Amino acid sequence: MGMTTLLDLLDRIGGASVLVVGDLYLDCYVFGRPISISREAPIMVLNEDRQEERPGGGAAPALALAELGSAVSIAGVVGLDAEAQRLRDLLAGARIDGAGVIVDSTRPTTTKTRVVAEGFLLFPQQIVRVDRQDRSPATAGIERALSAAIHAAQCDAILISDYRSGVVTEQVVAAVREAQAVRGVLTTVDSQGELAKFGGFDLVKCNQSEAEALLGHALGDRAARERELSALRARLDCHCLVVTRGGDGASLASANGDGDEGGYAEIPSVNRSEIFDVTGAGDTVVAVMTAALLAGGTALEAARLAQVAAGVVVRKWGNAQATRAEIAAEISKLGPDELTTA
Repeated sequence: MGMTTLLDLLDRIGGASVLVVGDLYLDCYVFGRPISISREAPIMVLNEDRQEERPGGGAAPALALAELGSAVSIAGVVGLDAEAQRLRDLLAGARIDGAGVIVDSTRPTTTKTRVVAEGFLLFPQQIVRVDRQDRSPATAGIERALSAAIHAAQCDAILISDYRSGVVTEQVVAAVREAQAVRGVLTTVDSQGELAKFGGFDLVKCNQSEAEALLGHALGDRAARERELSALRARLDCHCLVVTRGGDGASLASANGDGDEGGYAEIPSVNRSEIFDVTGAGDTVVAVMTAALLAGGTALEAARLAQVAAGVVVRKWGNAQATRAEIAAEISKLGPDELTTA
């Protein structure tokens, strides 16, 4: 797989429509500069400089898709509060259709507030995070509303982003699976542990620790990874399984007949040294792979492009996205060894 192949695939992505279903968060940041140590407790005192708000959680892959030119809509749950309106406004500002965002007046909009110190280290340093959320499963009424939004969506793919905050229930997954069976939409998921819930999906993505938790033991050497992850893919009955392994890249187990070289590949990490913040890397992988598969790329090509995009994102602070130009520039810098798969 050469540079030209990846650049051609990058050029083709975007334009397709994707519905993102997941747990919606409002990420709030309070930035300040250290001025002293508190006399009340052994903690830093910051002088506040500014505040920022960004969509987070399941909205992260939606932002990544929108950045790459996809037509993105989103379905999830918010509360009846001011945070919900701010989240809706941020999504609209990112050209994301929020018609499928359902209000549940019994729970708050999930809000994660981070206090960040600047000016004393090279990069901003997160001091503390305060979460306000209700992780209880969505009620039957909310499930019906989400299912209706899924059935009404005119889309080429449905991406589930499961942050395990109550939205991605069995009923909601069943609605997505029905859309797959009836309308033939591509189904992809970034699962944070409950992989078995997504049997039959086109793409299931998780990280190494989540795969190991399901297997019940640590992944071994390459031969063991190939054997066990290929068996896990078959067990899940998904077209392809991607397991991200941090600086070690990613493992891809895929069904035969999709143009890949065999059913298993390991894709090296593009950026192992300039890692500033890994937030959003997994969201980037599932978003880019979804867009690449919609553009006609094979699972192997999609995984390779996703690793390049993730290498861009980890250089940025916070929940950031990779632009098309940044990904193209990264591809152009790759050497022959970095464009091959193991």
